Amino acid sequence: MLTHLAPGAGEDRPDALSVAGRACSREQLLGAAAAVAHRIAGAPAVAVHADASLETVAAVTGGLLAGVPVVPLPPDAGPAERGHILRDSGAALVLGGTGGLPVDTLPVDTLPVDMGERGDWSGAEPAPDSTALILYTSGTTGAPKGALIPRGAVAAGLDGLAEAWQWTAGDTLVHGLPLFHVHGLVLGVLGALRTGCRLVHTGRPTPEAYAAAGGSLYFGVPTVWSRVVREPGAARELAGARLLVSGSAALPAPVFRDLEALTGQRPVERYGMTETLITVSARAGGERRPGAVGTPLRGVRTRLVAAESGIGELEVCGPTLFSGYLGRPEATAAAHTADGWFRTGDIAAIEEDGTHRIVGRASTDLIKSGGYRVGAGEVENALLDHPAVREAAVVGVPHDDLGQEIVAYVVADGATEKQLVDFVAGHLSVHKRPRRIRFLDALPRNAMGKPQKKLLPPM
Repeated sequence: MLTHLAPGAGEDRPDALSVAGRACSREQLLGAAAAVAHRIAGAPAVAVHADASLETVAAVTGGLLAGVPVVPLPPDAGPAERGHILRDSGAALVLGGTGGLPVDTLPVDTLPVDMGERGDWSGAEPAPDSTALILYTSGTTGAPKGALIPRGAVAAGLDGLAEAWQWTAGDTLVHGLPLFHVHGLVLGVLGALRTGCRLVHTGRPTPEAYAAAGGSLYFGVPTVWSRVVREPGAARELAGARLLVSGSAALPAPVFRDLEALTGQRPVERYGMTETLITVSARAGGERRPGAVGTPLRGVRTRLVAAESGIGELEVCGPTLFSGYLGRPEATAAAHTADGWFRTGDIAAIEEDGTHRIVGRASTDLIKSGGYRVGAGEVENALLDHPAVREAAVVGVPHDDLGQEIVAYVVADGATEKQLVDFVAGHLSVHKRPRRIRFLDALPRNAMGKPQKKLLPPM
């Protein structure tokens, strides 16, 4: 799995990995990770205090070397969330820090990670269907569920992206994303280790840090890219990059266009979930359009169900899928169809050339109003095209006559409700216009920058 960590697997350099200003070679990382692997071998699972540090990379790598499932812990997790993840996962140890919590409040022991330690690991490569990671994901109800991610799924996903993005050992990957999610950890760390490319993790994903990093390949979420384009000088420094990749949420069309104007290139958008890793992406050598997340990766198949007006719920199958929710067979069964396809819960449209567009979540973003099916994402993009609008979230609210009425929450400077309603009606079909608009100072968002619609205030 960690192809380019093996001795002699390619040219090494002292700054092959840089995280928050600290650097090490691949040889140094392998030595520290091997020392971790020796200390945890045989454990049922280990948790990792997943802050932005070289120690996090070494801890995760050590778990993968030893064939021990790794459970990334958000560094800002409170005692209740942390306790649930540790107990539910069966983790025997927490590697790294404690997140500021007293050691005696943790249900398991802690084990420090020392980048100065050196070990030599010669264990056999575990089976592809063995669990590499247990990633906790929140559903609509109940406590977070542990998604079991097989080693083979990680390898298939990263190899598919390397092919789609022409990602090689000659690249320098730059990002500043959290290391407890698929985006920052699997793509942003394990992807660099598998391809052998240099990694620069900026600590925080600021425009200034991205501009100074000198990368060829950049990863960011829409919040990161929107901040980059608000700093034109920093954005122009990315003009020499080979690829700008956006994911984890829909990239607003105005941000897409601003990136193109400032850097001279159109960003690549891709689609995936914790349970599926990345399944669909635009290609490095292909067409890139705002709102389009491309076509399936090698080996991945997609289909739409209950499709009306060209949109339906997206289902996927292929080698990148998880093997189930830990200890939750009923939830695992409910997430799959009888013929084994994963129900993403996302609403999508697939164009004639196979290009996918994600409209939103079935639970919150498919609005049925006056007999029409309207994707919230389409209305949000139309609102964001208005020069006064900085943020937008659209939901369906129960309505006696329409079934649901389209309601928008926006962060805007100097625009009135009527102006925005008329603006959308002039850009889209009239039936897609918001019936009501509420102005906010900011939208509630999670750590990856996704708007949290369930936290929006009532109208």
